[in-house]
Amino acid sequence: MLPLLAVADKPRVKAPKPRVRAPQQRGAPGGGESRRRLVFGIAGGVAVAALAAAGLFFLLGSGSGSTNAPAALRAAGCTVQVVPADHGNAHTITNPDKTPANAADWNTNPPTNGPHFAVPAVFGQYSQPLQMARLVHNLEHGGIYILYGSKVPPATVGQLQGFYSKHQDGTVLAPLPRLGNKIALGAWVATPDELSRHKLGHGYLAKCTTFDGSAYAAFFKAYQFQGVQHFLPSQLEPGM
Repeated sequence: MLPLLAVADKPRVKAPKPRVRAPQQRGAPGGGESRRRLVFGIAGGVAVAALAAAGLFFLLGSGSGSTNAPAALRAAGCTVQVVPADHGNAHTITNPDKTPANAADWNTNPPTNGPHFAVPAVFGQYSQPLQMARLVHNLEHGGIYILYGSKVPPATVGQLQGFYSKHQDGTVLAPLPRLGNKIALGAWVATPDELSRHKLGHGYLAKCTTFDGSAYAAFFKAYQFQGVQHFLPSQLEPGM
C-alpha cells in the first residue's frame, strides 16, 4: 500500500500577506490541518489518482538540480550532510521547546528529520528564533528552512532576505544564534520509491559561511516540496 499523501481539498486564492516579523504558532491540530488533507487509497479508480500524484512527485524530485546541488554548494564553500531519516516521523515531542528524549533521533544539527511537535511553524520570515521541534514538521511537509547565526553580518542577512523574497512558498527564514557565523539550509526529502517501501527518506543539511544565490537556488530546486507528506507550493504560502 502506498503511504498517505496530502493534497489540498480546494484551490486557494493567493493574496498578498504582510511579512512575518515574529514567531507565530499554528493552532491546535485538527481543523485547518485536517481540512487540507485528502487520503488516497489503492482501491478502484482512487488508485489511478494516487499513482498520478506519485508521478508528479517523481517529476518534482528528478530534476538535474538533485544531482548538481551538493556540488554547487561545496563549490561555494559549504559543507553538505545527508543522513537517513530512520528515526520515525511521529508527533512524539509534546513540548515544542524540547528535543527528543533520545538525542540521537535528531541526527543533524540543526535537525532536518525525525520526531517533531504536532503543529508546525507558520511559513514566513522571522526576526526571532523558532522552536526546532516545530520547524522539523515544516520540513516533513516539504518546506525548507534558512537559519543564520548571530555572527552572520547584517549585509549577508539582507542578502538572505532578498533570496527569501523570491522563494517565499514553503520557506522559513529565521535566526538561530548558536550557528555563529554560519547559515544553514535544511530539507527532509522522501522519494516516491522510498515512500512505497515505507521509508522516510533523508535529511539534507548545508552549512555555509557566505551567501551564494546560485548554490542556494540549486538546493531549493533539488529538495523543496518533496517531504514525507506531499504538499503543493500553494499550500505552503507565507502565513500558512
